[in-house]
Order: sequence, then C-alpha cells, then structure tokens
Amino acid sequence: MRRNIFADKASFVLRRMLREPGRKWVLRDFVGEQGISLGLAQAVLEVVESRGYGERIKRGALSYTILTNPDLLLSDWVKAYSFDRNIMKTFYFPGSDVLKRIKAALNGLPYGLTLHAGANLLTSWVQTDQVYIYLNPERWTEVLTSVRQLLGLKELVRGGNIHIVRPFYKNSFFYNAREIRGIRVVSNLQLYLDLFGFQPRGFEHAERLKEIVKGRGELLA
Repeated sequence: MRRNIFADKASFVLRRMLREPGRKWVLRDFVGEQGISLGLAQAVLEVVESRGYGERIKRGALSYTILTNPDLLLSDWVKAYSFDRNIMKTFYFPGSDVLKRIKAALNGLPYGLTLHAGANLLTSWVQTDQVYIYLNPERWTEVLTSVRQLLGLKELVRGGNIHIVRPFYKNSFFYNAREIRGIRVVSNLQLYLDLFGFQPRGFEHAERLKEIVKGRGELLA
C-alpha cells in the first residue's frame, strides 16, 4: 500500500519542502527531524515524484529531489484534509476582548489560533466572534483545565464562542507557528488547510489569505 503522505508525521516532509520550494532535497535533509526515519522520508519523496509534485534528478551520489508543482501538492492536500478530524470542546467567553485576554493569559502555554480568528490577524477579512484555539495534546486535560481557568470560560448546555481544539495532526500542527501581534498563530499553511473546507466562508478566507501572503512575497508554508 502506498503511504499517505498527508498523514501527521509524513507531512513534515511536505511542510519543509513547501517552506523552501527551490531547494534540492536529499534524504538526509529530513532524517531525524521530528522523528522522521530514512524509510519514511524515502517513501514520501517517492510519492512526491509519482504524483507529479516533484522531480527526481538522478546524478548518482549527487541525486536530489526538487519540488516542481507546489500548487498541485496543495490542491491534493486540501482534498485529503478535513478540520473536522480534530476533537473540540466548546465554551463561552462572556467578554468582548477575548484576543486581548488570550494574549495576556496564555503567554507561555503551547497554543495556536486557527481558522478565521487566526487568519484575521493577517487579513482582517471575516467578522466573527468564534475563536478556535489549538492546544498541545500532551497533558491535554491538565492544560485544558488551566486554559479554562485563565480565560474564565464557561460551559453551556449548547453553543459557545471559544473552541478548544485537540489536534488530529498531533505532531505537526504547530510546525512553523509564530506570534502575530503577540498572539500565537499556526502557520500560513495550517491556516489554509483548516480554512479551505470550513463553513461558513472558509474557502473565501483561505483564498484571500493566500493572495495576501503571496502579495507580500511570502510563502504559504
């Protein structure tokens, strides 16, 4: 069976390649990082070549792989990915300054905003009071309890505006995350993947994000 290159650990190879699209990649560039084995790296590069995302240049000991069609790779990735695979707990934040509270209260904790609230820090594109926050799955119950207390979140019988997300991509969800205006946000690539099939207005926001990022001369990675 051919390996699923969009699986959690395998995606580290793709994330790196998209980050440096012009680089000449060899197996040792990936081995060891985030627990990637020689066999995993080789399997992913074989699929990259067979699907037309990249090309293997054969020069004996100097052979390498180069990413030639990142747009096709990204197009296939969003088809294979669904934000619904994540596990969520929904709560209610009674105030109107939730991002300010997140910035002040969660400093030092392993979190990352995603979907509209995360992308809006780059685009200001969609008005929403819904905030989705990834938390590291390690020590999940303990960290979730801390976040609830720090933000003063309430649990309702139905509905809410703060969604705490336990990531399906438990290893790679935080790869290339960064701070924007002092708030931790997942990478542009993870934002795009999460938004693309999300309702409402996820596809529109994903495309707007890609447009803005490329307009700045940056990478969607």
